[in-house]
Amino acid sequence: MQLRVYGEKGSRPRVVRQQQFEYAYVFGTVCPANGNTEALITPWVDKGIMHQHLKLISQATLPDHHAVVIMDGAGWHSKDLDDEFDNLTMLKLPPYSPELNPIEQVWDWMRQHHLVNRCFSNYEDIVEQCSQAWNSFISDISTVKTLCNRSWINLTR
Repeated sequence: MQLRVYGEKGSRPRVVRQQQFEYAYVFGTVCPANGNTEALITPWVDKGIMHQHLKLISQATLPDHHAVVIMDGAGWHSKDLDDEFDNLTMLKLPPYSPELNPIEQVWDWMRQHHLVNRCFSNYEDIVEQCSQAWNSFISDISTVKTLCNRSWINLTR
């Protein structure tokens, strides 16, 4: 991500830079048809966490509906994870095609509106700020639907 700031011509404006190396990972899912969302914030990623996330999605999917979960090729996005769920299917994207994954716009929105140019005091602060960013995003259903809908996604039965 390229960082841009405004400054007087010829000057070198300073930008806040994080010096610690702690991370929080946001697993987020959006239904572009109704704006419903599910999310987990975790200190690490693995197949177990992904399984928990898929379980949340499965439980949130309405009866007589089927969820298609679009994913990239991350190591914890293994195809066998959806075997136990009758109401969801994982759709893996081709390599190097993040533009096809609607959730990528959500991460950009969260960074642009809440997480850019900041330092976090500790891991709990990172989780708190990520939670606030996610909650701000999901507070406006029209933004959720607009950012995550694609013309090639058929949202009808």
